[in-house]
Amino acid sequence: MRGLVRTIIFILISAALVSPAAAQRDITIRLAHVDGAEWQKSKKGAAAEIFKNIVENETDITVQLFPAKALGDEDDLVQQAQEGTAQIVIVSAALSKLCKPAYVLDIPYTFTSAPVAWDVLDGPFGAELAATCLERTGLRTLAFGETGFRNFTNSKRPVKTPADLKGLKIRVQPIPLYIEMVKALGAEPTPIAWSELPNALTTGVADGQENPVGTIYNNNLHKLQDYMILDGHNYAVDFILINDEFYQYLPEKDRAVVARAARIAGTMSRAIQQFNTAESLSTVIEEGMEVHVPTQEELGQFRARARPAVIAWLEQELGDDADWITRLEAAVSAASD
Repeated sequence: MRGLVRTIIFILISAALVSPAAAQRDITIRLAHVDGAEWQKSKKGAAAEIFKNIVENETDITVQLFPAKALGDEDDLVQQAQEGTAQIVIVSAALSKLCKPAYVLDIPYTFTSAPVAWDVLDGPFGAELAATCLERTGLRTLAFGETGFRNFTNSKRPVKTPADLKGLKIRVQPIPLYIEMVKALGAEPTPIAWSELPNALTTGVADGQENPVGTIYNNNLHKLQDYMILDGHNYAVDFILINDEFYQYLPEKDRAVVARAARIAGTMSRAIQQFNTAESLSTVIEEGMEVHVPTQEELGQFRARARPAVIAWLEQELGDDADWITRLEAAVSAASD
């Protein structure tokens, strides 16, 4: 926080020496994420661009964008946001490491559709989760974006039920929850860094992987995999986070613009992700990938295998925070009525 305090002191001193309008020009927001900058293909990129345009058009704040890991990976970005060297970051799984209740959003087969997820995140549950994470991290959740539903692919055989996954080496993120999920489904979880994934699929170190459809297409993973099942096992959330000390420092009128711009940015993120999913799915099918849409009975088999094992692991991991599991389940039930 020292860097942020020094920045604020500098701005306050400058304000005494120059006109108010000129002083406001000194306010800069550094916004960072790990996706590409091309907004048509990048949900985080789209969110960042719309945020920048709204804020710069309606305030005297300058927004500098740092896409494509320019400031580091998601763990680095969260740390920088806490320190105030980056004021806003858009991240997904990294927040759960500092605010464990956010882990519950990754419980497999929780959300039946994107609109259900949106209702939960934009409702009381999302507000309570944001308040808890703010208290624990000093980072305010301005809005929720979308990385999307994750699906299994592989190069060995069609997958229609968990039995078809048995013995397959599935690349997962090096996150314990994902390892527990794949293990429960009968496959062999293989934690591999994202940068090493294409080579792992090419050499047979991994038989398959799991990602949103847009990610699969945009990174040409469909050219290394023959089969996909649209099981949507995890709905991945993007958090648009701001250093709260910086947020509180902003003039009230600017805070209002920043908050509104972030909500619009989160909505743009969801829209771009939905568009990319639909477009990418059509393309991977046209280019030869065999895609299976599971029946409700088949999805029930995946759900029955994965959820109990992951929830049992997560209850131990969360400890006193384990009630967040039932709170999420209640919110999903209400949104699904």
